[in-house]
Amino acid sequence: MPGKRTGSSDPNAFLSVVGKGKTFKAYRDKQSIYKQGDPADAVFYVDTGKVQITVLSDGGKEAVIAILDQGSFFGEGCLAGQPLRMSTATAIERPTIVRVEKKVMVRLLHEKPTFAESFMTYLLSRNIRMEEDLVDQLFNSSEKRLARILLLLARYGKESKPEPVVSKVSQETLAAMIGTTRARVSYFMNKFRKLGFIEYNGGLHVHSSLLNIVLHD
Repeated sequence: MPGKRTGSSDPNAFLSVVGKGKTFKAYRDKQSIYKQGDPADAVFYVDTGKVQITVLSDGGKEAVIAILDQGSFFGEGCLAGQPLRMSTATAIERPTIVRVEKKVMVRLLHEKPTFAESFMTYLLSRNIRMEEDLVDQLFNSSEKRLARILLLLARYGKESKPEPVVSKVSQETLAAMIGTTRARVSYFMNKFRKLGFIEYNGGLHVHSSLLNIVLHD
């Protein structure tokens, strides 16, 4: 999730382009937006709140592959002919989600070149992010991966200002995101707190000094 914000640079612009071809829905925390195996018939957009994307293996193992914030698209696989959802999208922080039918999205991409360019830029930026995530998983330690995830959740390195308090993400979710155990996450979080990289004061505060963990060889 490094680099540019993983979403539209101007949410209002996207919503105005779609016009009447959209529906809004508010979700409760942990409410399913769609599940793996559901028909892929629409593209979604995070208007407020956050969305967690997970994948379930044939053996029943679940992996968190992304946490998307305001301005993010998801479910766009339907535009490439994907008949069924390959992942599960779950609400976090009571989000408001915009649903755009596949046929409406296809029409917009054909008729609105400026929007099409912006949408493609978003997808390419997210693909770059996913490549960086893969490199992170392959070559970095669990400690570095956790530090990186915390910095990304706090928006360090993105266009918008860092968030003073990171949203509530459980240690189980963090463990699933970086491929380790909850016990290891708890150990590292306590270590970061003792070093002054994070603090708990009405929520989790992440300081830029946490970059020392990511940059240290």
